[in-house]
Amino acid sequence: MIKKLRAILTRRDKQFLLFLLGFSIIISIIETVGISIIMPFIAIATDFTLVESNEYYKYVYEFLNFSEPKDFVIAFGVVLIFFYIFRSGINLLYFYLLNRFSQGRYHLIAYRLFENYMGMSYKNFVKKNSSTLTKSIVNEAANLTGLIQNLLFMMSEVFIIIFLYGMMLYVNYKITLLLTVILIINAIFLTKTVSTRIKKAGALRADIQGRFYEIINKSFGNFKLLKLRGDDQKLLGEFGEVSMGYAQANIRASTLQQFPRLFLEAIGFGLIAFIVTYLVWKYEGNISGALSIISMFVLALYRLLPSVNRIMTAYNGIMFNYKALDIVHNDLMYDSEKLGSRPIEFKDTITLSNISFEYEENKPVLKDISLSIKKGSKIAFVGESGSGKSTLVDLIIGLYKPIHGSISIDDTTLCDETIKAWRSKVGYIPQSVYLFDGTVADNVVFGREYDEAKVIESLRQANIYSFLEQKEGIETKVGEGGVMLSGGQKQRIAIARALYGDPELLVLDEATSALDNDTESKIMDEIYKVSFDKTLIIIAHRLSTIDRCEEVYKLMDGKFLNE
Repeated sequence: MIKKLRAILTRRDKQFLLFLLGFSIIISIIETVGISIIMPFIAIATDFTLVESNEYYKYVYEFLNFSEPKDFVIAFGVVLIFFYIFRSGINLLYFYLLNRFSQGRYHLIAYRLFENYMGMSYKNFVKKNSSTLTKSIVNEAANLTGLIQNLLFMMSEVFIIIFLYGMMLYVNYKITLLLTVILIINAIFLTKTVSTRIKKAGALRADIQGRFYEIINKSFGNFKLLKLRGDDQKLLGEFGEVSMGYAQANIRASTLQQFPRLFLEAIGFGLIAFIVTYLVWKYEGNISGALSIISMFVLALYRLLPSVNRIMTAYNGIMFNYKALDIVHNDLMYDSEKLGSRPIEFKDTITLSNISFEYEENKPVLKDISLSIKKGSKIAFVGESGSGKSTLVDLIIGLYKPIHGSISIDDTTLCDETIKAWRSKVGYIPQSVYLFDGTVADNVVFGREYDEAKVIESLRQANIYSFLEQKEGIETKVGEGGVMLSGGQKQRIAIARALYGDPELLVLDEATSALDNDTESKIMDEIYKVSFDKTLIIIAHRLSTIDRCEEVYKLMDGKFLNE
């Protein structure tokens, strides 16, 4: 666990952890002093003669020039009052720093997960379930934060127990050793039974929560279809089963987490009764002389038992959230694309030389493809579904890397140093356009630097700006998934989005296949018009879509067929 946490936390985090470790030692010393100082105060408050008979009390008494033992005791009490106020304040500061650190890690972990997912290669990303990635960022990062917080709480309480234990050994080692044996036996019992069940509940929680997100995503993503079918009982049944399972995992864990506190309280009060009984037996009925020892042990146990309980609770919290550490650690270990920023020029030709590609080993999708695409040309790839058309285009635009062969832009081979610059020259219009719930302008810009004039120009080129002027212009809301627009309007927004980056290569991946013939014809007229000075690659099924292309390449089983 520590090794995985070290891999996740930054160097600055580790330095702050060392600071918190030192701070927790200071807190532990203060807590121990707070318990141990009660014993001498009670002793001199019940017997003033100790002020002059005890050499330590006498030294302080004379050094501060007290005239009466009563004044000394009162001053002692006042000092204790201010000490306990200081103790509370310093504890509050410590817990603030501890919580600031642990909760602040949520930002770090969530950001690093999102960064890693964004840096994931396209080939790895398409193998992932988006609901699982969302769960990791939203829930598992928060659960890992809880694990870190519990670990820090354990760390602070352990030092308190060590110092209190040392003090109790000094006062009466026989009673302390007996208490130690009893507490160790109980701790082993709790970790072997309760903690194990809590860890299993945590693993179950992580699994069920993944299904939870999956059902929600597929339901909202197919809401229209579900409404048309009018039969959502099976889906509601699935959701109810998962939701109940998630609730039961949390109920089981929350109930079991209370068990150590109740169990230890019963043991603790029993131990206090045992100490008093033992001292009555030892002193044959009169225990007034042992009052200070009893007070010290009662107070020590009163402080010790909550520490033991917090350690057990924190440990069980770690067990419940342990799966989150595995998930986050594994997801952060994915190799992100390490792309350079070397510029690349496209003035003449895209050259594919003996390209082969496969998603799974020994199952080739493309086999020994060679092709030259002249700048400014209009070409199309056609073929049956699964023939490799989209994969070939994804290779050309730099989303995939060939298993064998090479791709060159003019005389520059595409590699990690140049592929980022090449991708920036590509405008991509997919078959399924995703518009997020925002304005038209937001969807066109989509994370790039905002330029209102460029937005309007892109919308004009896509032949949709006149329609938007009848509404709220570029501030027109599109709804989630573009639900407030027609299919043709969504495609035009997608065209504007592609044109906003002023691409040199424009790619249509079956972008008009879902449209009616008239709408498709109008959009293709607009695409050919705006791409007159650009290289255009089209993936299509309909011949009408590609009737103005200069070259048409047909693929079958990963190879070109002769036209």
